[in-house]
Amino acid sequence: MARGRVVVSVDRCKGCSLCVEACPQNVLAMDTKVNVKGYTPAVAINPDKCTGCTFCALVCPDVCIEVYREKGGTKNG
Repeated sequence: MARGRVVVSVDRCKGCSLCVEACPQNVLAMDTKVNVKGYTPAVAINPDKCTGCTFCALVCPDVCIEVYREKGGTKNG
């Protein structure tokens, strides 16, 4: 299975939760803490489940999410 890594810019996130709803692997959730702007940002709660599909990044209206795919698609190669 493909592997990915999602990075959320927590301080820029406005907490719209579109990324959480778009993620088919349930990698993201809304944090319980607020960021510097007073919003509850998205965070990766299941990072090992990320497949690198980029759905979360595509729906983010504030471009707060970056997705990286592991070379070769798997940990072993």
